[in-house]
Amino acid sequence: MIVGIDLGGMSAKARLFGEKQSSPKNVELSPLGEEVCAKTHARDSIDTTIETLSELAKEAVRRAGKRFEDVEAVGVGAPGIVDGARGVVLSWSNFGWKNVPLGEKLSEKLKKPVFVLNDANAAALGEAKFGAGRDFSDSVLITLGTGVGGGIVLDGKLFEGYKGAGGEIGHTVIRMGGRKCACGRRGCLETYVSTKALIKDTVAAAKRDRKSALYALLEEGRKADGFLLFEGLKRGDECAKQVFDRYIAALGEGILNLANLIRPQAVLIGGGISAQGETLLAPLRKYVGERLPAKGFAPLEILSATLGNAAGIYGAAYFALERTVL
Repeated sequence: MIVGIDLGGMSAKARLFGEKQSSPKNVELSPLGEEVCAKTHARDSIDTTIETLSELAKEAVRRAGKRFEDVEAVGVGAPGIVDGARGVVLSWSNFGWKNVPLGEKLSEKLKKPVFVLNDANAAALGEAKFGAGRDFSDSVLITLGTGVGGGIVLDGKLFEGYKGAGGEIGHTVIRMGGRKCACGRRGCLETYVSTKALIKDTVAAAKRDRKSALYALLEEGRKADGFLLFEGLKRGDECAKQVFDRYIAALGEGILNLANLIRPQAVLIGGGISAQGETLLAPLRKYVGERLPAKGFAPLEILSATLGNAAGIYGAAYFALERTVL
């Protein structure tokens, strides 16, 4: 049995998984019991956070009616830059962590092997093995949230780059000299397709066109969130369509860059905006399909991620499974 943990800035989630041999070369995970949660705080010391994760892992096993003695390993998806080979969080700015040996410290606490990877990579691995990417050997997950994250799985294996610092999809540049990004560069994909960027662009467009349905929605007290644009689209608003077309073009260019660089079989779109389904995906497929080189020879699927917030737990558990059982 394996415990998967998804560590976040405000909470951590954990679940116990059992293993099932589905073929001579494939072992699958099946969730046992229920997902359990605990609060995390930036003000907590590293040792306090370790204690929280330790108790969370044990609680997940208790809720499943199993014994912790029978757990083989624990996997943790953690924010920031993570050296998965050593289980070290090299940098996590929200908590002020630098070179924290999370795997080693938690292993000492639990008396079990602990394996750590970046949380976005964990989500990508979870989707690749158990979600929308399970039928593909090569897939990329792009998560559209406050920022833009994701991960890359090639030939069934997670690609982390040198010391786990690779796979930063949101910080690939789609416009030289473009918008200033928090990373210090300009024109990063994140500055055009994150939820934050979408909201900013939608509100700015509405204020420029006070006859638009978007502006009317704001005047009616509609909250300026990631779904405002899609409300405008439903009303047939031309202003909303222009914002949406620019959004699709930016996201499409980011996907085309990935396709030209590594040519995955599938790109999986996650995050809150992915809930729009075909409203988002159909025009995105069209944009990419019209510009994709060698599309007849090497087609590219664009699909919605399916595991939602559970992807990271699944991926963390599988990461540990690979290193202990497979």
